[in-house]
Amino acid sequence: MSSVMGREAGALLIAMALALAAMPRMIVWLRRLGARQSIHEDVPEAHQAKAGTPTMGGVVILLALATATLWLTGFDVLTGPALLLTLAFGAIGFLDDLLIAKRGKNLGLRAREKLALQVIAATLFVVVVSRFTSAAGPAGGWLSLEPLARLLSAPLAGVWPGAFGAAYVVLDVLFLLGLANAVNFSDGLDGLAGGLTVIAALTAALLLPPGLQNTLGVFLFALAGGCLGFLWFNCNPARVIMGDTGSLALGGALGAVAVLTRMELLFFIVGAVYWAELFSVILQVLSFKTTGRRIFRMSPIHHHFELAGWKEGQIVTRFWLAGAATGALALLLRHF
Repeated sequence: MSSVMGREAGALLIAMALALAAMPRMIVWLRRLGARQSIHEDVPEAHQAKAGTPTMGGVVILLALATATLWLTGFDVLTGPALLLTLAFGAIGFLDDLLIAKRGKNLGLRAREKLALQVIAATLFVVVVSRFTSAAGPAGGWLSLEPLARLLSAPLAGVWPGAFGAAYVVLDVLFLLGLANAVNFSDGLDGLAGGLTVIAALTAALLLPPGLQNTLGVFLFALAGGCLGFLWFNCNPARVIMGDTGSLALGGALGAVAVLTRMELLFFIVGAVYWAELFSVILQVLSFKTTGRRIFRMSPIHHHFELAGWKEGQIVTRFWLAGAATGALALLLRHF
């Protein structure tokens, strides 16, 4: 056990050190590239001061994550697919960010183009994982009829679920798309998405069965380490922003672990703040289109609190605290 914990701690420290060392040069390169943040006109006025901040800093998180994971675990049946999906989602975000940088305005991939690429990546991942990952625990997942606490915490069905295979693919693809875009919506305040991901990744590592600590545990600690190194430069006032390169990849990384371990439902609790951001947007759009009225002052929901008078630092800290609380709830249910 001590050797496993040492590898996890090593993964966090290696990834953090790499991110801290690489980010200053990355910021210089991003400025030369012209990858600067464009601010929508419909966000709170205070955000206009963030215009011109280098974006695409998520590249460093991905490099740190991949390096630490491959160094300590190699490319195995679990970390390999998780890394590939993370990098695939990161590549989609990178392309979007790069187009925005080249065009000099907030016009990257079209929404349907970005969604189509995510669907392709998520579907390939789910199909491959469902067919080729070996079982390592009791069956669970979306269609289990076990009691709620056990359903939420059932690890690693890891087998192609027979006649329900198509339903599993659809549900898991939707889950991956939802989580990736939920993290993306959370990336609207300095430090918010990065800090939430540190909390979610470390919580997820604690939820893993012991046999997976040497693989996915290392991956999750490396993810947390990369985000910690990034946060040194992303805390308010941010010197760099992760962009879609980072936010889509972070959601993809967490989603990959959830699917690989068959703990999708539990990850709705682990990432409850992410999901609140996503559903606040969905509810706002539905309400406005059907009734002409808005539920929130602005969505995602962190903007609602900004317009309610909360300071940016207050929102970020309180959202981190909420993430820690929901993580603790997930741990409680897992070991109930």
